[in-house]
Amino acid sequence: MRWLPGLDMLRRYETAWLRHDIVAGLVLTTMLVPVGVAYAVASGVPGIYGLYATIVPLLAYALFGPSRILVLGPDSSLAAIILAVVLPLSGGDPLRAIALASMMAIVSGVACILAGIVRLGFITELLSKPIRYGYMNGIALTVLISQLPKLLGFSIDADGPLRSVWATGEAILEGRTNWTTFLVGAGTLSTIFLLKGSKRLPGILIAVVGATVAVGALDLGGRAGVSVLGPLPQGLPMLAIPWITYADITPVLIGGCAVALVSFADTSVLSRAYAARSGTYVDPNQEMVGLGAANLAAGFFQGFPISSSSSRTPVAEAAGAKTQVTGIVGALAVALLLVAAPDLLRHLPTTALAAVVIASAIGLIEITDLRRIYRIQRWEFWLSMACLVGVAALGAIPGIGLAIVIAVIEFLWDGWRPHSAVLGRVAGVRGYHDITRYPDARLIPGLVLFRWDAPLFFANAELFQERVLDAVSASPTPVRWLVVAAEPVTSVDVTAADMLAELDETLHAADIELCFAELKDPVKDKLKRFGLFTRFGEEFFFPTISAAVDRYLETHAVRWTDSEEREV
Repeated sequence: MRWLPGLDMLRRYETAWLRHDIVAGLVLTTMLVPVGVAYAVASGVPGIYGLYATIVPLLAYALFGPSRILVLGPDSSLAAIILAVVLPLSGGDPLRAIALASMMAIVSGVACILAGIVRLGFITELLSKPIRYGYMNGIALTVLISQLPKLLGFSIDADGPLRSVWATGEAILEGRTNWTTFLVGAGTLSTIFLLKGSKRLPGILIAVVGATVAVGALDLGGRAGVSVLGPLPQGLPMLAIPWITYADITPVLIGGCAVALVSFADTSVLSRAYAARSGTYVDPNQEMVGLGAANLAAGFFQGFPISSSSSRTPVAEAAGAKTQVTGIVGALAVALLLVAAPDLLRHLPTTALAAVVIASAIGLIEITDLRRIYRIQRWEFWLSMACLVGVAALGAIPGIGLAIVIAVIEFLWDGWRPHSAVLGRVAGVRGYHDITRYPDARLIPGLVLFRWDAPLFFANAELFQERVLDAVSASPTPVRWLVVAAEPVTSVDVTAADMLAELDETLHAADIELCFAELKDPVKDKLKRFGLFTRFGEEFFFPTISAAVDRYLETHAVRWTDSEEREV
């Protein structure tokens, strides 16, 4: 039951929920169809596969997913990544395009399931908020650029966002814009934004249906050259193995892993948000498994990579969804559409689909919180901008790789070059404090209190030694004891342990005793395993800085008066 939370939910299902789930599922269907088709086209595959990527993944997530109302399916945040792999490799062949996209879904699914099994649900937490904003803004910009030609009624042959902007500009200057197509797309986009704030009116559905009716009634496809979706194949998705060539393996693997990272980052945030709202707990590792199972289902049933949806999930919630049955109802309704009325969308204009994707991409863009970050921590703001430029200039997949590299560098930087301080006694303030913050702080003759604000590991071991020796040389009196205020030190590795042994020898050669105060027991246990606890001597490990100071004053003839009460 831990691996199949959907079955556990069904065992505890209440009859009173069924009416709410059915209504919410039918309301949700009005969103699933247009956005599924739109995101498929934006991902470089025929629109029908967007519906295939909706049906089976919803059923799979209902069985394996831990969140009660999360809605999964094709998503704009993945469109640029899928397109970056599919477009150059497919050569315009739609069957080859869906094979590549389906294999990316399988790779993503396997990656998510393995990560969930080995409990790596925390991994997306390594991407800081500014970096997530940066790559999502970059992806949104890339998606928006890719849809502009469809909105304007022409096609371009360009690889990468910057080349696409250039090619789009050239096409506009050459007069290739189909103004009828543009008016239909602009009207669709305007309607979506006008009705965006309404909880009762489904803006996307109204906009898409209106555009479809107008194009069909006025025969704009034949008379004005407005591109339309055309009839959809009748029937349900079939089990199929997506075959690709050996040359495709590397880009598909890279793309699939990029999809796994982005989709789980989005899904985990959305899942936690709705779990907190409902007062429930969602296991992030099981969330990874559920997302992976949904992607596997998409890959083997003629779909492409999917993620959670920040636009469809609120629709389900507002419609009264109680459980995963809402997704099941939505999937069955879409399936019924394909079986009973596949021609219903034949006059759907592709410019309207582009408008749906553009509206979603604009919704991904984060500006307000970036302004706040700019005010309070500018270097993190510029990290976000670097990620945005990386995605926009290099493309979705290299840009995400750059975001990961920046995240690792940011993660290591605080530990690699941490803050350290020499501590002194400040009149009227309890404890011992950084003498650079309190220039009037008094130093105890012959004693250096040195605080290190990070774990001790291979990347900062030499810097630690350098700063300790600098503190000794900067002391106004000859140093007899150096006490490391080690409360912030959460770990010590072998490289750092060897450095401490060398530092102890160096200090002993200068008749200086190396001591530690406030060292955590787990870190102390490591020093015992490394043999350093015995080497330094148990008597030189103190529970508090004040205890170390008291011991130093007891054993050395130092003239020191302290009228302030010291912490014990």
